[in-house]
Amino acid sequence: MARSFGITVKADDSGKRLDTFLADAQCYPSRSSAVKAIDAGKVFVNGSVVSKKHVVEANDTVVYEELEQVSRAPLAGEDIPLDVRFEDDSIIVLSKQTGLCVHPSPGHDGFTLCNALIHRFGRDNLAHIQGDDRPGIVHRLDMETSGLLICAKTDEAGNAMQDLIRLREVDRRYLALVHGNIAHNTGMIDQPISRGFVNRLRMVVSEEGNSREAITTFKVLERFEAAGKDNGFTLLECKLYTGRTHQIRVHMEYIGHSCVGDPLYSWGTPDVQLGLEKRQFLHSYALAFDHPFTGEHLSFVDALPPDLASALASIEERSMGRTEEGERIMRSLHGAPAQSIEIQL
Repeated sequence: MARSFGITVKADDSGKRLDTFLADAQCYPSRSSAVKAIDAGKVFVNGSVVSKKHVVEANDTVVYEELEQVSRAPLAGEDIPLDVRFEDDSIIVLSKQTGLCVHPSPGHDGFTLCNALIHRFGRDNLAHIQGDDRPGIVHRLDMETSGLLICAKTDEAGNAMQDLIRLREVDRRYLALVHGNIAHNTGMIDQPISRGFVNRLRMVVSEEGNSREAITTFKVLERFEAAGKDNGFTLLECKLYTGRTHQIRVHMEYIGHSCVGDPLYSWGTPDVQLGLEKRQFLHSYALAFDHPFTGEHLSFVDALPPDLASALASIEERSMGRTEEGERIMRSLHGAPAQSIEIQL
């Protein structure tokens, strides 16, 4: 069992963010490890769970759990195929295959994107802004979500890309097939997300605990009629304005239209999930941003992988017609190349 410790905030530390305070007070070895503890609900200020951005004041009582000491072998390179779409001295844009974890986590010590990056580029040629166990990582995709992802070769590039993401200057769009018919052609979901209190593997819409702002917009591309045991389907383009864990999946469940095949947030027999029992229909299909150093505008499109294309083709005859946006986007996906192309985002 992890031990808990208490510390009182001194006047000199008043006004600091909680994660900075914990690192400065050497409660944790780094600010990133403090953030992990805060996000896991292992830090309390005056008896309450707060966010990493919480500002501490003099005489606040902070209770924190010590980090569990996990003995791991140094991360090694593994010969895992990488579908690189863009590369220069600073950044990498690639298309991640489904079933590949982005970085090591409990139960996934190997066969991750990090292992693949080390094998191809070398540990010393990757950014380490998220720690030595996450070389190259700037942002993440869920293991069973496929598509475009940005990695960094240097800390400078990694920090610059994270700044662009935080300032919402990286346009990130996904294709999602969800259950049911969504009536309106466009929508916005502005609901905070936190980790579930009962099932810690699930994220939930909640304003309690360490919930964080989460904003997703969507456009309807195509609707499909109900048949048999299902209630129809809707193909969406979703745009992220924030990057919370499972964000699109949680927001879709919240509005009653969970992603097809989602093992955590959907339900029903295999035929209702169109054969995607362990892999949600969610694909990071478009990225656009200005290169942080050269200023060049980069735009990428990634066609649906075979399993998602097959699932969509299986209900093609039930289509109720595409929207104007659906026609434009689906045309752009036919034969989407492995290099960057321009797309209207």
